[in-house]
Amino acid sequence: MNRYQKMFHRLGEERSGALVPFTVLGDPDPGTSLAVVRQLAASGADALELGLPFSDPVADGPVVQAASTRALAAGVRQEQCWAIVERIRDEYPDLPIGLLVYANLVMHQDVNRFYARAAEAGVDSVLVADAPLIEGDALAVAARAHGLAPVFIAPPNAEEARLASIARESEGYVYVVSRSGVTGVDESLRLDARQLIARLIALGSAPPLLGFGISNPDQVRSALAIGARGAISGSAIVGRIEQHLGNPVEMLGSIGTFVAQMKAATLSGDRNV
Repeated sequence: MNRYQKMFHRLGEERSGALVPFTVLGDPDPGTSLAVVRQLAASGADALELGLPFSDPVADGPVVQAASTRALAAGVRQEQCWAIVERIRDEYPDLPIGLLVYANLVMHQDVNRFYARAAEAGVDSVLVADAPLIEGDALAVAARAHGLAPVFIAPPNAEEARLASIARESEGYVYVVSRSGVTGVDESLRLDARQLIARLIALGSAPPLLGFGISNPDQVRSALAIGARGAISGSAIVGRIEQHLGNPVEMLGSIGTFVAQMKAATLSGDRNV
């Protein structure tokens, strides 16, 4: 089994859901970013989703956009991001690590070179957020050629044929978005994804993880209650980086407490099931 399969098998035996925190690599600088990713892993993350800083992150709201801006302003380049992933892979050999990137970062030089470097760093999956499914098929072939799982986004308005393709092509997991639009914190979780998750499961897809707007433990419990195998939380974490830019100790403490609370909400006892 690959790392995702092992993770979901373990969580199934534990009757637990997956907590997958997100952050932008290099934000606000490479050293602090490494400490943040370590904190995510040490505080209970079942897997990681990591972004590469990009100048035009169209699927992201202002909080995550600001993280990319900070990283780029600090002079962060891809090789520094790979170095962070390599360190985390060495320290957490069993932890699934996924990338959420934009097509320009994959295709501006050489697609195979990008996937080869990601595999070398220890990445398990790559989601190209702005690649149409027709182009995503070619990217999925390149990803698999390098032992990486291609991941696709399942949007709320997906037609049946498109959803079947997403279910067929995604490996590792499927990123189910709880709403249309861009990333960002929601006060309450919109539960439109219930039918979407049920359709994916009926199509035999990889395990669905629910993202976009998940920022508190109640939303994690709600995501699991509607059939998701776990929850992805990003903006709430990136926001804590921004809130504590002047105090890394407080930053890491705030992130660690938050991730531990979110992970606790995935446990069957916490959900009373």
